[in-house]
This record gives sequence, C-alpha cells and structure tokens, in this order.
Amino acid sequence: MRAPQRGIHILGSQDLSQNHLLELAGDAVQRALAAGASDAECTVSEGDEFTASVRMRELESLKEAGSRAAGLRILIGKKTGSSYTSDLSVEGVARLVRSAIELADITSEDPHAGLPEPEELGSIDGDLRLYSEDVEGLETELKVDLAKRAEEAALSADPRITNSEGASFDTYLSRRIFANSRGFAGEYRSSYCSLGTVPVARDGESMERDYWDTASRRFGALESPEHVGRTAARRALRRLNAVKVETQKVPVVFEPRVARSILDHICDAVHGMSIYRHESFLADQLGKQVAAGNVTVVDDGTIPGLFGTSPFDDEGVPSRRTVVIERGVLKSYLLNSYAARKLGMKTTGNASRGLAGNAGIGHGNFFLEKGVQTPEQIVAAIPNGFYVTELIGFGVNIVTGDYSRGAAGLWIRNGELAFAVSEVTIAGNLKEMLMGLETIGSDLEFRGSIAAPTIKIGEMTVGGK
Repeated sequence: MRAPQRGIHILGSQDLSQNHLLELAGDAVQRALAAGASDAECTVSEGDEFTASVRMRELESLKEAGSRAAGLRILIGKKTGSSYTSDLSVEGVARLVRSAIELADITSEDPHAGLPEPEELGSIDGDLRLYSEDVEGLETELKVDLAKRAEEAALSADPRITNSEGASFDTYLSRRIFANSRGFAGEYRSSYCSLGTVPVARDGESMERDYWDTASRRFGALESPEHVGRTAARRALRRLNAVKVETQKVPVVFEPRVARSILDHICDAVHGMSIYRHESFLADQLGKQVAAGNVTVVDDGTIPGLFGTSPFDDEGVPSRRTVVIERGVLKSYLLNSYAARKLGMKTTGNASRGLAGNAGIGHGNFFLEKGVQTPEQIVAAIPNGFYVTELIGFGVNIVTGDYSRGAAGLWIRNGELAFAVSEVTIAGNLKEMLMGLETIGSDLEFRGSIAAPTIKIGEMTVGGK
C-alpha cells in the first residue's frame, strides 16, 4: 500500500485506539484483495452526538449516542459488491469482506464502475479548522443552561410570546477514515454545535411560531443565547395577524434562509447523474446562459471552518473550488468518478456516500456569490412586492423547472415591510427565475453548507384570494 497522501493527518502511536481504525480500514482493503477483489475501498466512521432539550423553562430531555461502523466496497472486474458492519473485531471484518465478495459475484457488470485513477487521489494540505476542542469539552450543565437562556430570552421579549415549542443545544463530534487499494489512506475529525429556539406568539385569535438558530464548528463562534431568543421572538411577532393578498404578479424577495432553497434546486439540477439521465432542466446547457449576468454560483469544499469543507471526498479525491455558474453561464456539473465516466468528463471531487453502496454525488459549500446592496436597499426600491420568510411544500420539478410552493412572509408597500402575509403560493419556472434574478444582497452568511444572500426576482405570480 502506498504511503498516505501528503497533508493527511494520521494519529501517532500515542493514541493506539484511534490509530487502530486507520489500520483496520487498510486491513479490510488488503483482505478483500486477497479474497479475489481487483479493487477495494473502505470507509470507517465514528461519532458522538448530544442533545439537551428544554421547554417552558424546564429540562425536557437529554440524548447522548455514539456510533462506530465500517463499510467496504469491492470490485471484481466491473462487478461491484458492498457491505457494512458495526462489529469491528477481526471476525467482524472477515464477515464484512466475505459478504462484499459474495454480493459482487452475483451482480451484473457495469462498464463505468471503478475507483478514481491514482493520479486523481489526494488530500488538501493544511488545517481546515474542522475540529474544535472547545466543543468536546462542554459540560452537560452548560448545554442545558444555554438552551434555557435562549428560550427565556424569547419568552421574556414580549408579552405576546405566550408559549414555546422549546429550545435545544446540540453537539456532534465525528471522525471519518477512508482507504483504498490504489494507495490512498486518510482521515479527518470534525465538530459541530448549534443552539436554537422556537417561540409561539399570540395576539387575539392570531397565533404564529418561528425560530432562530446558530451553528458553528467552534463553540466560541456561536451567537449568544440571548440574541438567538430575541431574534426568534421578533420573527414570530412580525408574523401575527397575517392576511391573504389578492393574486397578482409582483417582485418577490427571498430572505437568506429561504433563498438557500433556490440553491438547493440548482444543486439538484447540476447533479451529474441527473444530467446523464436528462432529468434536469440544465441538461445540455453547459457553456450556455442559464441565469442573469449577476449570478455566480460556486461549490467550494476547501473553505476553512465551514460545514461543507473536507480534505478529500468520499472516493479519496481532493476537495476543490468549482465554479458552477459564472456570470450567468453554466460552467460545470457536480461529478463523482462514476458520473464523470458516464459523461466522458473528469470528477469534480464531489463523491459522497454513507457506509454501504456506491458513492453518490454531494456538494461542498454551495453558495451564490454576494452582491453589493443591503437587504434594506433591496426592499426600499420596491413599491409593491412580497418578502418571503417561509416556504411550504415541495412543488418543484427539476426536470422541467416548474416551481410552485406555499409561502408566508411580509408584504412590501412603498419600500417598507408593511404587514404579514400567509396562505399564499408563489409560482414560476426555475429557468425564468434564474434569468429574472435582478438583485443579489450583500448579506451572504454560511449557516449551513448551502448559502445564499437576500435575492430579488423581478416577477413571480403570488396566488392568494
């Protein structure tokens, strides 16, 4: 087996229990080759999660769980088999190998099956800030207290906050190990923590809920529980006494939290297998104008500290920055090695998998590049329009681009957020929506691995009365 790639962190002999997992992955690969596999790859994953939930100022539940398992994928020529196990003993690994071999024996050949080429394998050098010890060291009492403080800040923000669906503080610590028969062996650790609350506001017969949360790989980077609670309360209060407007065509503004959903749809549309199957409205559009000239969409798995960052993908290919749409022109799809072979292209380092089965296609940090106008400036320029704060339902067809979803938010009147709106639909077509994306806000912020700033689409149908 070739030495691990430069830049991959391997734990030293002082931590034999953790180093054992990297050795286990390599051993599973070697056992598979000895049993007749022509190629093999092994993923080992372990994680510890914790959730403290409170409701109406009382502790409701504590949940703590850990997991550790391995998955093996093997090839015998162009036939593939995979299996996984949580039994990491010598006998468990032997059964893992045997099961994958047996499955490969009875599967059909796939001419596009295979591992990445050796020259495509590798890892990003340097510290990607995926793991923070300040998350691992948090005491249970502190986690409970933070959740209680966030809910308390919401409940005490206004007399109209009369109830709560609770608050929670979550942490997750994980380790990912990957090795294959073409010389790659690597691993990385990651941490995550989040705090959120969901207050309920009431004014007469009108009752509304909303939420706010904060998340980071570092505990020290979280917003304060008081800020989280007050923000959630403000968002719930502004939804009170909502009305249904008349059906009309108007400019529609998506706040960042819902603008992310548009990026979700773009991500689905540039998925390599959707392109291959012609199940995307962006099939056969490479090099063509598919969005307004101010639209640049990037997939970047290399940005330190973010949720979609990793040193390598789930095939051992280095993560990278891929410009998907540049100034409105479709420049790239998202591909793993399998989809790349199908399309006669090269992998973009976007392989994503669980423990069993073939690698799928995922994203790194997938985002719309920010513009220059503030959200306030965008709203101020609209005499009559709809500011969307929540989307409901799943009425999106990626094949045709047809778009229709339930929505709630605030009505824009003379450049101001005038009153709450609910029980309406917004409808259009993703092709037209991307071409009609007139303004992009300056408020890009990563609260997940998909991010977008405030966006304004020139015209959509708002269906109400």
